[in-house]
Amino acid sequence: MAGIMKIAVIGADGQLGSDIVAACLADGHDVVPLTISQLDISDGDQAQRVLAAAGAGIVVNTAAMHQVEKCEADPARAFAVNALGVRNLARAANAGGARLVHISTDYVFDGAKAAPYLETDLPLPLNAYGTSKLAGELFVRAIARKHYVLRVSGLYGIHPCLEKGGLNFVDLMLKLARERKEMRVVDDEILTPTSTQSVARQLLHMLKQGAADGLYHATAEGQCSWYEFAAEIFRLSGSTVLLNRAAPGEFPAKVARPGYSVLENANLKRLNLNIMPPWKDALAAYMKEKHGIG
Repeated sequence: MAGIMKIAVIGADGQLGSDIVAACLADGHDVVPLTISQLDISDGDQAQRVLAAAGAGIVVNTAAMHQVEKCEADPARAFAVNALGVRNLARAANAGGARLVHISTDYVFDGAKAAPYLETDLPLPLNAYGTSKLAGELFVRAIARKHYVLRVSGLYGIHPCLEKGGLNFVDLMLKLARERKEMRVVDDEILTPTSTQSVARQLLHMLKQGAADGLYHATAEGQCSWYEFAAEIFRLSGSTVLLNRAAPGEFPAKVARPGYSVLENANLKRLNLNIMPPWKDALAAYMKEKHGIG
C-alpha cells in the first residue's frame, strides 16, 4: 500500500492510540483522531455515522475495556465494548470499504504452554477480559472483509492509559524507587514488555508494505518476569533501591491471569515484516525520551 493513507484512529487519546496518531502524522498520512467522547464503539448506529463521516480507508481500533478486575465484575459491559463494539466496527468498516485494524491481547492464552505462543496456537482465556477480547477477534475475522488483528503484550508508553488510569509499570517503578529503600516484585509471571511506539511503527510498516489480511503477534523480542523488568528499569536509572523477589502467592491476584504470556511474532517474520526491537532496547529508548535517562 503506497502513498498517503487516510487513517481513522479510535482511542486516539489513549496510550497506544496517541503513538499511532503521532507515527502516522510524522509519516505524512491523513489522520482522523477519534476519542471516546466522539465515538462509543458499543453504539452501533454511532459507529456507522462517525466512520462514514471520517471516510478513512483504514480504521485502527485501540479502544477497549482493559481493567481485568472490572471486566470480571461486569462481563456484560466487557463484552459490550470488547466484543460487540468490535462487531460494530467491523460492520461499519465494511460499509465504507475500509480495512479494520484491531488491537488484541496476550490474555487470550492461559499460559500453560510455557513457550512463546504462535498465531496458530489455540486460545484459552482464563478470565472475562481475555474471553471478551477473543470474541472481538473472532468478530473481526468473521465479518471484516479487510483486516489485521494484532495481539500485543505488556504495553507501556509516553501517554497514560486512560481506561486504566495512573502510571504504567515503568513509571510506577521509578516513582516507588524514589519513595522506598526496598521493593518486592513478582518473579513468576513471564511476559514481553512492549512499548507503544514500537507497536505504532510496526503497524505503519505493515500498512505501507501491504501485509496480508490476518492475525499477527506484534510484541518486542525476548521475555522477562516482572521482577526482571523492574531490575532492568533500576539498572538503567541507576537506582539504589533494594529489589527482592516476592514469594509465590505474596501478592495474590483477584482474577486468574496467565503466568506465561509471551508471544512469538511468527507471521510477521514469515512475511519478513517484523521490525519489533528487543524489549531492553525499547525500554532504554523510552526512558531516554521520557525521563532523560541514558
